[in-house]
Amino acid sequence: MSDRPKIELHLHLEGAAPPALIRDIAKRKRMDIGGIFDAQGNYSFIDFWHFLKVYEAATSVLLTPDDYHRLTLAVLEQSAESGVIYGETFLSPDFCGGRDVGAWREYLHAIREAADQAERQMGITLRGIITCIRHFGPDKARETARCAAETAGDWIVGFGIAGDELSGKPKDFAYAFDMAREAGLRLTAHAGEWGGPQSIRDCLTDLRVERIGHGVRAIEDLALVDQLAEDGVVLEVCPGSNVALGVYPNWRAHPIGQLYDRGVKVTISTDDPPFFHTTMKNEYARLHEAFDWDDGVFEKLTRTALDAAFCDADTRKSLLKRLEPGHA
Repeated sequence: MSDRPKIELHLHLEGAAPPALIRDIAKRKRMDIGGIFDAQGNYSFIDFWHFLKVYEAATSVLLTPDDYHRLTLAVLEQSAESGVIYGETFLSPDFCGGRDVGAWREYLHAIREAADQAERQMGITLRGIITCIRHFGPDKARETARCAAETAGDWIVGFGIAGDELSGKPKDFAYAFDMAREAGLRLTAHAGEWGGPQSIRDCLTDLRVERIGHGVRAIEDLALVDQLAEDGVVLEVCPGSNVALGVYPNWRAHPIGQLYDRGVKVTISTDDPPFFHTTMKNEYARLHEAFDWDDGVFEKLTRTALDAAFCDADTRKSLLKRLEPGHA
């Protein structure tokens, strides 16, 4: 199961940075990033809100387009090792040029160059979803949406929102989402991780997104679960992340199995894999152990992810061929 080709829809580029890469860049730049690693050299945090601080500290060393070129190659190498053939990554102009469109274009060029190199050398395809940061506020989200609108196209394919889910309300960010929608971008939003079922309802109503990042706490409202199933809303589920952050105590307690059984379109992703000591291979293996899912289930989840991907039709068709049995 863990060796099969995989599609990943929920991956934060900076959050996937290998700790060794961040330490090396910090050392080269003589930057003190405040002891964010444990004795074994892994990222160290106490809870979700501390995780956000550690995440931003790690990201603070990534100051140039070249840094992001290195980061993208390192992340895609890790993904390819887990059998990922297509991924969508969240990119934040907040961290790449301070939401200045001109500077953002330079960062994006470096990221795309690295992605093209990885596709040639490793056979993994990447697309970008520009993401505003919820706890940075609606005004900065508008600036981020402007960056998204200016660079929307065949590679920047979506727009979303991440960060502290308890900060503000989805409707506060409606303008930014409207701007992205008008630019032809497809929409997703983090919800139902910390904010509960109502946060999912609010994102669907106020932001009109077609995918929900996480969304697992929908299980607390079975009417909402049935609505998600009926409307075909896709959940970008990151079980290892949810367990590592204490949303659920263990893999068997995670609701992905119940959501799947009730007809919700669920997919599997890693979120911020080195922070949560996971990989896509690990996610597959742990889900098999927890729910006894077989190849048939994982094949269905992969097809769900491919159908929900924001890429163009030609890319989807090419990826579909690679999922066919016996494809070399």
